Amino acid sequence: MADPATYRPAPGTIPTRPGVYRFRDADSRVIYVGKAKNLRARLSNYFQDVANLHPRTRRMVTTASSVEWTVVTSEVEALTLEYTWIKEFDPRFNVKFRDDKSYPYLAVTMAERYPRIHVTRRAKLKGDRYFGPYTHVWAIRETVDLLLRVFPVRTCSAGVFRRAERSGRPCLLGFIGKCSAPCTGEISEEDHRALAEQFCDFMAGNTAKYTREIERRMREASAAMDYETAARLRDDLGALTKVMERNSVVLSDSTDADLIGLAQDDLEAAVQVFHVRGGRIRGQRGWTAEILDESTTADLVERALTTLYADAAEGATGVPHEVLVPTMPTDVEDVRALLGRAVDLRVPQRGEKKELLDTVTTNAQEALRLHRLRRAGDLTARSKALEDLGEALELDEPPLRIECFDISHSQGTNVVGSQVVFEDGLPRKSEYRRYAVHGEAARDDTASMYDVIARRLEKHLHPPEATDEDARRFAYPPALILVDGGPPQVAAAQRAMDDKGVTDIALAGIAKRLEEIWLPGEEHPVILPRTSEALFLVQRLRDEAHRFAITYHRSKRGRAMHESALDAVPGLGPARRRALLDRFVTVRAIREAGEDELVEVPGIGPALAAQIHSALQSDTPDPAVDMATGEILD
Repeated sequence: MADPATYRPAPGTIPTRPGVYRFRDADSRVIYVGKAKNLRARLSNYFQDVANLHPRTRRMVTTASSVEWTVVTSEVEALTLEYTWIKEFDPRFNVKFRDDKSYPYLAVTMAERYPRIHVTRRAKLKGDRYFGPYTHVWAIRETVDLLLRVFPVRTCSAGVFRRAERSGRPCLLGFIGKCSAPCTGEISEEDHRALAEQFCDFMAGNTAKYTREIERRMREASAAMDYETAARLRDDLGALTKVMERNSVVLSDSTDADLIGLAQDDLEAAVQVFHVRGGRIRGQRGWTAEILDESTTADLVERALTTLYADAAEGATGVPHEVLVPTMPTDVEDVRALLGRAVDLRVPQRGEKKELLDTVTTNAQEALRLHRLRRAGDLTARSKALEDLGEALELDEPPLRIECFDISHSQGTNVVGSQVVFEDGLPRKSEYRRYAVHGEAARDDTASMYDVIARRLEKHLHPPEATDEDARRFAYPPALILVDGGPPQVAAAQRAMDDKGVTDIALAGIAKRLEEIWLPGEEHPVILPRTSEALFLVQRLRDEAHRFAITYHRSKRGRAMHESALDAVPGLGPARRRALLDRFVTVRAIREAGEDELVEVPGIGPALAAQIHSALQSDTPDPAVDMATGEILD
């Protein structure tokens, strides 16, 4: 009997999105499949005190030894995928969902003389067409009710059909146009069967030709001013559109494909594969691999395909009819030869297959995020990263506290700096800081970096009152200062440290292009191995500092876009500013207006008009200069 605490995922690693989860026992057999609107909230229920659980749930969680999950885009997709996997794995604890009869299908009895549409839970009969399974009977009936507007196929039972045939009068559906009434000869046997074939074709996913045809007829009716027919066709088109809003984890019955999703960063890549057979997701697999070279996305896709199909002979049943990828592999012809010429290898551009591939890619991103969290949360890995980094930078001891700085701006405007803090390899977000850079310090990245580092060190050297918690945090010196940039940024930070007389803090910079570590005054960079835990830690620091700086810069830029010279005029509130702009349109026009014109604006008196005129005249911008010729422009 296993203790659920031994395999409980950390709460922060579980996504809050809809999905399907699977509990496995010690032999990796799936023993329970469940769905959730919020995976994190649902799974946390299983890992409470086992004494509070239902006896069957308690037996399940103590039998299991691991849990895994797959994210989808909606609750309906989760429900359908749950059903598919219950059939696939036959989990011992999914008692309520084992009976196939509990899931309804939409059937078209093509084996009958006059095919009919009906809902069934029975085993499939030879010659009939089936669509589903559906999650609710009402969902099938709603679909059929909408489609009967366009495809009025018979839906009545054999008894009702014979009674109408004897009486020569169709049933109510025939009178209201939702049945073509083959019982009374209103449509021939051949035409009614063709109508049923069209219904099946539409339900199988071949929808475009029917919507295009209805659109064409609607335009023709409108052009002929037959607006009643055009309105009916518009409603028919609306009905088809509503039915086409399908569940993206259920494809056409003929779909036989593998969909490959990929997510990567500079060091690692995660691959997820969904195996679709007969329009249903029958399996899923995935793995995470380290990127040891300069592989592109196309290279990674090629390696994934090779891993999946290297052992499959041409034409083998293990290779599906379609292989859908996010990017075509580098050597397309070689991969096609590996898969077999009959296999369609392509990148889906639109439609349900593109939507499902997006879901697969989302799962790959989630797998990579989870892998990185597990790696960052591993105490051994963090310790190794700090030790490796200390050795690479020739420090006396591992840098237990690291502060990373970044500069962000838009073409030299709204310049800001960020400071993020990692202690023991983990972020301390309560100690992050933001810096607004103004004046001469904002002229370029090196001046901005000097300003930010100098201000940070000033807080360390001359902290405010010791009772200030913020002061204590700033006073605590880092073992290493890391700046985002190459030799120029490192040199600027070193000047700030020299000017402040700080010599007991190590300094380094990380360049984005080749992930090089630059030290002050060194001609050549330090190159960390691509598989190094130290490089992984440094990248996390750099990316976090960049994210924090970008967030602050965007908020500051957004505020600046809403500010004007009028905001600085005392006594001029929002209503009066609006009144001025309604009258003069632009601030320039207000600046050029006289006091007598300003008084004409409602709410502006002589004193306020004089104040506005004085404030705007003192705020007059300098004349523009052509930087190429030195000419002063009007």
